[in-house]
Amino acid sequence: MDWQLWVGFAVASAVIGVVPGPGVLGIVGYAVSSGRTVALAAVAGMAIGNATAMTLSLAGVGALLAASALAFSIVKWAGALYLIGLGLITLLRSRGTAAGATQQPLRPRAAFFGSVAVGTFHPKTIVFFVAFAPQFIAADGDYVTQAAILIATFTGIVAITDATYAVAAARAARLLRSPSARLWSRRAGGGALIASGLATAAVHG
Repeated sequence: MDWQLWVGFAVASAVIGVVPGPGVLGIVGYAVSSGRTVALAAVAGMAIGNATAMTLSLAGVGALLAASALAFSIVKWAGALYLIGLGLITLLRSRGTAAGATQQPLRPRAAFFGSVAVGTFHPKTIVFFVAFAPQFIAADGDYVTQAAILIATFTGIVAITDATYAVAAARAARLLRSPSARLWSRRAGGGALIASGLATAAVHG
């Protein structure tokens, strides 16, 4: 792969990673409601989901989603409803916190597998890569090798930006240590997850 193409792709990936989207909103929601460990588990899951989505895109699934409104809608709503469901669960748990009960945060495993699913089945990501990634693949080079490099580059860079958001949000949440602050941080985290789901649902093919 031409190094200039790679640098251009890396810069573009960093810009995409820095701009908050549904994935970042979900990770911030985990960080605020359940802490850094859960949020970083979500980052790892999102990285695997992004790599899978990009692989599916370069394998041609993105073209199928772009051509089929029904397939696009099914995938979109599955991811959106999952995120909204997690947000509602978090909000319901915050009611126990308000009543003085001790509530356990979401487990890292749940955040990990949830983010794998959301990252993998986010239809806009899959369709986006159909148009985005091929611009950085040289016609005279080996397609599979170049595609693997692009997948690894994008996944790594976005994982770093996602982790930065996760750590920053978790640190901000830890500053709010009073019971009322913890209550509202959980509510804010649940709200962020619901907002992520609504953003996913609002995506148009």
